[in-house]
Amino acid sequence: MMWLYVVVFLSALTVDVIPLIAPSAWMVALFLLVKFHLHPWIVLPFCASGSTLGRYLMSLYIPRFAGLFIKRHKTDELAFLGRKLSESLWQSWIIVFIYSVTPLSTTALFTAAGVAKVKPSRTLPPFFCGKFLSDAVMIFTGLYAATNYQNLMQGTYSPKGIVTLVVGCAVLAGFLFLDWRALLQRKKFTFNFKIWK
Repeated sequence: MMWLYVVVFLSALTVDVIPLIAPSAWMVALFLLVKFHLHPWIVLPFCASGSTLGRYLMSLYIPRFAGLFIKRHKTDELAFLGRKLSESLWQSWIIVFIYSVTPLSTTALFTAAGVAKVKPSRTLPPFFCGKFLSDAVMIFTGLYAATNYQNLMQGTYSPKGIVTLVVGCAVLAGFLFLDWRALLQRKKFTFNFKIWK
């Protein structure tokens, strides 16, 4: 039975080493947990560890990948954001931890860290802690939903659910299209939607 927890680890690693759209590691972990009746408190550290290693590996190869598909000004901006993560250890830990706790994808964060060649000690420990916490919330919520499926289906298309989805998409787009250099240097909010080659 222990090999199934290794599958959780490898699955989390696989989905988080991919910079493109992929299912979240917690979704794969939740599927395996429910399907094979695994223990959630054993699944959690395996899932968070796999995600952490996956994001680290992604940050190693992403600078070359980013240069192929993202315009030069956006890679320069990501490098600038990554350098900001190198300035203060505690500040970078707080930023990475808070961002990792949110349900947003950390692809942009680790792209910036990879482009700027930020030391893993500045991103991986807070990412693991934030990921463990957010995965715990998502997995236990998903476990509750899986066991109470019929009652929850009635509220799927509620106004609150639709607003939550729209706000989540807006925040993700905002992080990607926000001009980070203008924000951090001039304290000015501007957006640039022309980032793809």
